[in-house]
Amino acid sequence: MLKRISIDPNICHGKPCIRGLRYPVEFILELLSSGMSIEEILADYDDLEREDILAALLFATKLTQVKSIYKVTQ
Repeated sequence: MLKRISIDPNICHGKPCIRGLRYPVEFILELLSSGMSIEEILADYDDLEREDILAALLFATKLTQVKSIYKVTQ
């Protein structure tokens, strides 16, 4: 599933994107958090697939699975 997420410095400034398309994972998560359903997103963006949305969620989940968080001082 994570193979659907690509990171290319030449696409969207190197942000993690869906299958090399110009849909950053961040954008998909914003759509979901705004209340859009997977079906609504797929209806609005023809080149996305259900597995792409699920891959974005899995990618976000993996990013939050950290053992420790340290405060960064300035």
